Amino acid sequence: MAKFGVATRSVLSGRLPWLLLVGGLATGLLAANAARAQSLPVTVEASGDTATVQIGGLGQDLADLTITFDDASGLSAASLGVSAQMVSLSNPALLARLPDPQLTQLQSAIPLLVTIEPPATGGLSFQRTARVEFHTHALSYSAGSSYRLFKAPLGGQFRDITDEVAPGSVRARGTTGGFSQFLVLADLRETGDVIAQKTGWLRDRIDMLPGSEQGAFEAFLDNFEAALAQDDYADAITALDLVRARAAARAGTQLAAEWRATRDVDNHAGELIAGADTLKFSVAYLRDYGQ
Repeated sequence: MAKFGVATRSVLSGRLPWLLLVGGLATGLLAANAARAQSLPVTVEASGDTATVQIGGLGQDLADLTITFDDASGLSAASLGVSAQMVSLSNPALLARLPDPQLTQLQSAIPLLVTIEPPATGGLSFQRTARVEFHTHALSYSAGSSYRLFKAPLGGQFRDITDEVAPGSVRARGTTGGFSQFLVLADLRETGDVIAQKTGWLRDRIDMLPGSEQGAFEAFLDNFEAALAQDDYADAITALDLVRARAAARAGTQLAAEWRATRDVDNHAGELIAGADTLKFSVAYLRDYGQ
């Protein structure tokens, strides 16, 4: 098992870092760090297809992150390249990247920024998907929680990739086909708007596939939208399950299905699986809790 501690310094250079931004951390730290980011120590362990990150500052265990890969190669603490820091909640550049700064909200305490930047020469790769779980006791879970895990390309717009929110105190989980930036927000948008955004993103991903692969996936999404328009949640979810199953079955043959630290391939299958998972979460939320 590989393990190391990272001293308090930022590692932000390079392409496609991961970011997790979480509100609700110790309010006593806010005044000291309002003007600038402050790095925090992290401890990383990696074994098999799983990596864990413990984040602490000033004697506290602030949060932990677990990344579970379908099938990883070259996974080690060093190949992940992890750092953590607290950042200002009023950062205008960050707020401009949210879907709606009024409705997708950072929390009113200190945010925690975690950057996971696999070095291009580190040898990390994985097949299909990685599942990310961010866990913190600083946020309180309740049924129908509005906390969501968001993802963005470096400098790009954030989108919701949540496929589960669980207690303990909050565990926000999402599936991804590649590395980028992540944050946890309270999402107060209407669920129908979220579903429309996720459906549009999934259609855009299908448009990136080889022409021979697009038709079947488009038909599944057409069936999904028709069922959802009739409030037929069971059939809508079945259509998304078919998207996921077809992507998984064709992964590595008709569909590219690998992410590499060299960033020279496009993980089509992994992104389709992740897109179907998060859309299914939102449909189930609409069914159970309404808008």
